[in-house]
Amino acid sequence: MSDFEAKLEQARARAAELRAAIARAVVGQGAVVEQVLWGLLAGGHVLLEGVPGLGKTLLVRTLAHCLDLKFSRIQFTPDLMPSDVLGTNILVADESGGRRFALHRGPIFTQVLLADEINRATPKTQSALLEAMQEHACTIAGTRYALDEPFFVLATENPIEMEGTYPLPEAQLDRFLLKILVPPPGEDELVQIVVHTTGHEKDPPARVLGQAEILELRSLCRDVAVAEPVVRYAARLVGASDPAGEAAPALVKQALRYGAGVRGAQSLVLAAKAVALLDGRAHVSFADIQKVVGPVLRHRLIRSFEGEADGIATDRVTEALVAEVPARPERVERASA
Repeated sequence: MSDFEAKLEQARARAAELRAAIARAVVGQGAVVEQVLWGLLAGGHVLLEGVPGLGKTLLVRTLAHCLDLKFSRIQFTPDLMPSDVLGTNILVADESGGRRFALHRGPIFTQVLLADEINRATPKTQSALLEAMQEHACTIAGTRYALDEPFFVLATENPIEMEGTYPLPEAQLDRFLLKILVPPPGEDELVQIVVHTTGHEKDPPARVLGQAEILELRSLCRDVAVAEPVVRYAARLVGASDPAGEAAPALVKQALRYGAGVRGAQSLVLAAKAVALLDGRAHVSFADIQKVVGPVLRHRLIRSFEGEADGIATDRVTEALVAEVPARPERVERASA
């Protein structure tokens, strides 16, 4: 076994430990946990959408505890200001009796940031996150401050309560690597949740990974190989999401106004690398790309008026892309000939 293969096997084992630790506090939601791990290893941010009471906040808190990272939570509200997120300079007295300005750091100076109900804040406040999400730094009063690595934003969004909310700008949505839909629990899971939460509190889950290990796993994720045909497949999927393109499926032309862009293609490959890493594989497959299409593209597709009027969800469009865009077009042509 080569050194790289040994690291892959170790990464797979450590991920299994992390899943087990999270499962001690979070009942069910295995697919959601798996997709959050994709974002963590790929170095991207995650948007969690689901109705209240499904454990989104608990999942993020548990993940931060298991990772042994600094954690902050921001409850987004309409009156939240950018300075409440970033921090501000305040006047303080120094040792010599003089006065000087010192930075009072906001909750964004952390490693795992829970942006709870992110769509409740005004666009002005939401924009305070843009630089941090893209550059892992923030600028306050003309001074740029680097954030500690790894910096990982997990935002939650309530899809059913629209009063007092502000839709996220497309530029900010594009900064999220994944948009994960959190489903309601089934009957058996609901019973476990009720039993788990109405008895005595259990001990917190173990701390599994530290800062250095997470950064090493992120670096290892980048080392996972992707063959050119697989990259071209990701590019074709993104290209086919453009309703003005010749390769766009009929449903795309009917339901979309704009398709995914360059970040969509980059995110497909990065998320697929994370899937392969969690499985202990050194190469990304076509199936890995297909597996991540929904979470990666669902928030990057902008529906047309007709698509909204007909109630065509973006998930239905991503399913059409996977079904109609061939992984190996050259082989399809030879077979038809």
